[in-house]
Amino acid sequence: MTELTDLPYAKHLQPFTGDLDRDEDYTEVHLDGAELEDVQATGARFGESAITGTTFTGGDFGQCRFSDVWISRTRWIGTSWAESELMDVTVGDGVLAGVQAYGGSWRRVVVQGCKVDSLNLRGARLQDVVFRDCDLTEVDFGGATLVGVTFPGSALRRVRFSRIVPKKPLDLRGARELDVAEGWESLRGAIIGHQQLVEAAPALAQALGIVVKDR
Repeated sequence: MTELTDLPYAKHLQPFTGDLDRDEDYTEVHLDGAELEDVQATGARFGESAITGTTFTGGDFGQCRFSDVWISRTRWIGTSWAESELMDVTVGDGVLAGVQAYGGSWRRVVVQGCKVDSLNLRGARLQDVVFRDCDLTEVDFGGATLVGVTFPGSALRRVRFSRIVPKKPLDLRGARELDVAEGWESLRGAIIGHQQLVEAAPALAQALGIVVKDR
């Protein structure tokens, strides 16, 4: 994963210790080591910035724009990212739990080494998004448009793909665990490995209404 000092804008970052507010612009700021609850930052815009070692509990970042933002060792618990836009964003070594990110737009986003639990991405558009070495539990992609989304080294547990719109075949071969709770029928054309097929066979048969009997 990229380090903070590797960022092209690292030398321009300024420590940020104020309050995050609605509809404000935050450019070249570095928020570090904060414990924040119920932040109301709807419509804010973050550009060429970094967030490290911070915990957000609750709060609303709906309709925000994150562009060229580096997020590391940060916990987002029950926070809203509804209808927010993320572009050229890296999220590493953190936690996304109960985050509401439905209806948003993610483009060129890398989520690496994170615990992702009950993330709501229903109706979102994801393009060139990588979930690398993550634990994804009960993530809901229902109705999302997925373009070039991959899961190398990640565990997918009770993930929902109902009514997804894959603009090209979804490649799931890199996932180290593939447990689909809903939406096998929406994965038509997806690419999986032989071992993944063997492990998923009972759930796939159930989803297709196939009854398996030895005699």
